[in-house]
Amino acid sequence: MKSRNTSIYRIKSINSGFSLLEVMIALFVLSIGLLGLAALQSVALKSNHSAYHRSQATFLAYDIMDRMRANKNAAKAGNYNVEMGANPSGSGSLAANDVSDWVNNHVAQLLPAGDGSINCDNQGMCLVIVQWDESRAGGTATGGDDTAEFELEAEI
Repeated sequence: MKSRNTSIYRIKSINSGFSLLEVMIALFVLSIGLLGLAALQSVALKSNHSAYHRSQATFLAYDIMDRMRANKNAAKAGNYNVEMGANPSGSGSLAANDVSDWVNNHVAQLLPAGDGSINCDNQGMCLVIVQWDESRAGGTATGGDDTAEFELEAEI
């Protein structure tokens, strides 16, 4: 009778517990899941940074548009017009000081490699373009390159 009981215990011990192969497979599946989570977090951080830059560019475009609305005659005369890559210096007039402050102290400071252009006609239609380097976001800029831009066209 003792021999029957030992054979039952022996069968139970073979089927109980985890094998090393099962543990390794579980760890592999878990590691793939954790790598996926890390990649998802990285993409979320890049998207958040890109959205921050786009918000800053929008704010900056509306900022200079409001400055031009406060000085309509100078804007219609083309005193606010500036090309991309220009380094305007404030020459004493309100328009020159606004443009210099906007390009040098705001756009260049708040955006990586930030630059801007303004083009107003004598009817009061103005186009403001703000550009910045979006290479940190992994090339999510439109057009496939690393330069992103925001355009605002409005009547002052």
